[in-house]
Amino acid sequence: MAENVYAAALLRLPVVMVAANRTLGPPWNIWADHGDTLMLRDSGWVQLYCADNQEVLDSVLCAYRLAEDHRVLLPVLVCQEGFVLSHTMTETDVPSQDRVDRLLPPLDLPGRLAATPRVMGGIDAPHTTEVHRARHHEAMARVFDVYREVQDAFERELGRRPADPVVPYRAGDADALVVSMGTIASTAERAVDEARARGERLGSVRVRMFRPFPAEQLSALFRGVARIAVIDRDISLGFGGVLWGEARGLAEPGAVAQGYVIGVGGGDVRPEHVAAIAADLRARTTAGRPVLMEAGA
Repeated sequence: MAENVYAAALLRLPVVMVAANRTLGPPWNIWADHGDTLMLRDSGWVQLYCADNQEVLDSVLCAYRLAEDHRVLLPVLVCQEGFVLSHTMTETDVPSQDRVDRLLPPLDLPGRLAATPRVMGGIDAPHTTEVHRARHHEAMARVFDVYREVQDAFERELGRRPADPVVPYRAGDADALVVSMGTIASTAERAVDEARARGERLGSVRVRMFRPFPAEQLSALFRGVARIAVIDRDISLGFGGVLWGEARGLAEPGAVAQGYVIGVGGGDVRPEHVAAIAADLRARTTAGRPVLMEAGA
């Protein structure tokens, strides 16, 4: 059904879809892996990656308000890791319907089918397609500002603030950073606490919004950092991790930005794995090929 994913984006339909991230097959595997949604990174959807169950619920609500804003009008993909989040239960604050109604106004869709005949999805001349892609790209660029307004409205109506597109953890004075997405970031934060107790200035950065890619925010966090480990729960075969591929160019000249692939196929990524990654990073003077690590069963 990937073709329809592209169609929804290119028709500028404010669809909200939740994906339980699972490994692509065959051989068949139903455990966590970001490769399925990262495969769609160029489809024109906004992509949000969740670290816990509360964030999944909150992200769905944020996604509707973001997608339906006339400055955006793009579909949003809310990503939760298969089994790690999709099949677990935790205490979650579910807001009442009236509070959600105040947060989410009725949909006003410019391209709504109505009594007036419309043609949708017809043939475009080359220049018209160029115009459409440019407008789509401009809408993506507006997502960051609109999302900030969504955060403000969410906090005002529901009393808590959704996470920023990039979430740093003890990163302000760090001389080494671990960059990740989804639930691995929670594990990385625990590993950071343990490293800090040993006197190491390790920090964590969680990429919550992958599309549009938060290059400016990451560049600011990478400034002055000599070593950066980018952890991917995915692999672009013949290349390496997708997040690493997009983030490594934001490191300052001379910095070591090393990619690590772990947890593909649902392996349990633990604090000791993150600690091993940090130790490998510190031992490096230059970045090498992406390191494929084995996670616990």
